[in-house]
Amino acid sequence: MKAYKGYLIDLDGTMYKGSQKIEGASEFIDYLNENQIPHLYVTNNSTKAPVDVVDKLTTMAIEAKPQEVITSAMATADYIHSEKPGATVFMIGGSGLATALEEAGLQLKNDIDVDYVVVGLDEAITYEKLTTATLAVQNGATFISTNPDPSIPKEQGFLPGNGSLTSVVTVSSKQQPIFIGKPETPIMEKSLEVLQLNKDEVAMIGDLYDTDIMAGINFGIDTIHVQTGVTSKEEVMQRDVPPTYSVKDLNELREQLIKGE
Repeated sequence: MKAYKGYLIDLDGTMYKGSQKIEGASEFIDYLNENQIPHLYVTNNSTKAPVDVVDKLTTMAIEAKPQEVITSAMATADYIHSEKPGATVFMIGGSGLATALEEAGLQLKNDIDVDYVVVGLDEAITYEKLTTATLAVQNGATFISTNPDPSIPKEQGFLPGNGSLTSVVTVSSKQQPIFIGKPETPIMEKSLEVLQLNKDEVAMIGDLYDTDIMAGINFGIDTIHVQTGVTSKEEVMQRDVPPTYSVKDLNELREQLIKGE
């Protein structure tokens, strides 16, 4: 297996599943840190700020820093700021998304007269929020979704993801959103900008083909599929464009990288 100068790493299904750490996760990060190999945690989860992600990883004995976390919320805020600095936004989502938007100088408003509608995962979703979002899009607001994930892995099973919430506004407004998170390229562009490496020097690691692996493929970088989450090895290898590699878990990946040294 090729050793890369940097890695983009998914969280849910790769590092942990809900509140349960996946075997080999902390050992793999220890290996990267010990060898001073730069890496970023790239997540479609827009509900948490980087410091919250780090806190969760820390409880699992995984060493991480806030500057190593790239969320779909951060990428969304950057995207809107680059398009229209100081824009007004109606937001569906959690505190992580609100913080990212406000830190980018965007104005959050609770009405339909806004420049943008942003839909992120909201575990306190209401009919009223969906109504406001739909009317704002119909009123001319640019429709953005942090990510298209239809479901998210939790201890109970696979629960509704942001793609499911987004679909309500899509169907009701008859408008398609601009997706920012994986498998789209805006979040990957931001990640590579932070790493300051070339595309051929970086690999994307993740469990879900339709988001993690496709994000790498769409962006033009190598991909490493881990068989610890949603998509099985058999399924990914039957795709038109399979991942560059598929490994059982991060333990196997670390062992292969050590063998190649």
